[in-house]
Amino acid sequence: MKEPAKTGSGFWRSLRSGGVPSAIASVFGAPSAQQMAFIRSLSREQRRTEVLHLPLNRLETVVFDLETTGFHAQHGDEILSFGAVKLVGDEQVDEFYTLVNPKIAVPDNITELTGITQEMTDQAPALIDGLHDFMAFAGRSVLIAHGTGHDKAFLNAALWKTSKIQLTHRILDTMMIARWLKPSLDSYGLDEVLEEAEIPVTVRHHALEDAKMTASLWKEYLRLMRHKQVETLEDLYAYLCNF
Repeated sequence: MKEPAKTGSGFWRSLRSGGVPSAIASVFGAPSAQQMAFIRSLSREQRRTEVLHLPLNRLETVVFDLETTGFHAQHGDEILSFGAVKLVGDEQVDEFYTLVNPKIAVPDNITELTGITQEMTDQAPALIDGLHDFMAFAGRSVLIAHGTGHDKAFLNAALWKTSKIQLTHRILDTMMIARWLKPSLDSYGLDEVLEEAEIPVTVRHHALEDAKMTASLWKEYLRLMRHKQVETLEDLYAYLCNF
């Protein structure tokens, strides 16, 4: 998207910095006060200590994945889609998917990898809308992803850009859990750990499908952890910290 014209630049600076009333700002696609307030309030509710003692078979988790325009959240790359699966223990209870408009060109190699085209994102919701809906779906759940560094960096960049906050949810990384449970593997990429766990690969590099496969991996690891007397999130953290 082209930068707004220089005429009236004071208004655009105020819009970008949040100095314009939300009713006016929403017309121009800026985050609404209600959206920002919701995301901030959700952030403040995280890190509850009681969740540490909840049995893993009753723990509410959201396994998620993002597709992005590249790999560098701090250097201009943007989120293209959110995919997520909500579980209670090992039972799936809901799923979520949305494209978002990154407001930048979708590189050809990313279209080839993900199937997401420029035309698809041009018609997709704004980042704040997709982020708001994803955060509402995640709620107070523990988040899970495979190789969390990439996804956490992009979520943090999006949260800061839209709401000036950082992610405060507890996050588990199935790659780290795989390294603990399966120390003899040569590689811990998603393809390799899915193959080792004999989990069928459906569609790779689609946010929802990757989230579903990672959810299946989490279910398998829940089963294996029961044999190691890992009963709660606190138990799991203790093992991972000592690994």
